[in-house]
Amino acid sequence: MSSISDSYFTRANELLARARETNAPAIARLAPIIGASVAKGGVIHTFGSGHSELISREIIGRAGGLVCVSGIIDPTAGFIENLPGYGTRLVERYDRQHRLDPGEVIIVISNSGKNGSPIDVALYAKQKGLTVIAVTCLAMSRVTPSQHPSGQRLFEIADETLDNGGVTGDAIVELTPGVMAGPTSTLIGCSALNWLMLESMAWLRDHGHPLPVLRSQNLPGAIEHNRALGRQYHGRLSRQLA
Repeated sequence: MSSISDSYFTRANELLARARETNAPAIARLAPIIGASVAKGGVIHTFGSGHSELISREIIGRAGGLVCVSGIIDPTAGFIENLPGYGTRLVERYDRQHRLDPGEVIIVISNSGKNGSPIDVALYAKQKGLTVIAVTCLAMSRVTPSQHPSGQRLFEIADETLDNGGVTGDAIVELTPGVMAGPTSTLIGCSALNWLMLESMAWLRDHGHPLPVLRSQNLPGAIEHNRALGRQYHGRLSRQLA
């Protein structure tokens, strides 16, 4: 008899494989956009409110990842994400400190796609001329009313959407009748961002551009390598390399 974790493993991997197939066309469209922006010295910005911040941090300062990724961090950890205008003030402050430049890319993560701060950030970035990528659960977002004053949901604002393929409520295994557990949004959201970053790096490689890829600081010479990469983006990254 299979355990509850076996059930989660099987179902989560089914959803992961489906998300890989579903999102492949959007990733193929986005990789040249991201690659071209990076080639010109552009920064990739990320934002996730509450638990989605974990996904937004997956590609920031990561060994094997691009150095030029910077996160908009909410000091309240999403506690007041539906306070009208809060996300706008948050992104305005970030813009003053690190700049959101036209032609750059921002990735906004929200599983439900309905809450105020992610939508504020997406709207502000679009107004600034950035390409907005949403990472969300379309099945949930399409049936969930927006909490934003505009009435819009994240996928309705974004230029491209990566669907994490999850279910309404995120959890996929039933412990007892009506009690669900085992969320998948982080697992699949982080995977989708890694797929996107890898294809963007492949575009840079295939078009003869430098690869500003971080190395694990546990490798010889890596700290010096990473610092040299970071100096090219002085003042632009919210997480500066030590």
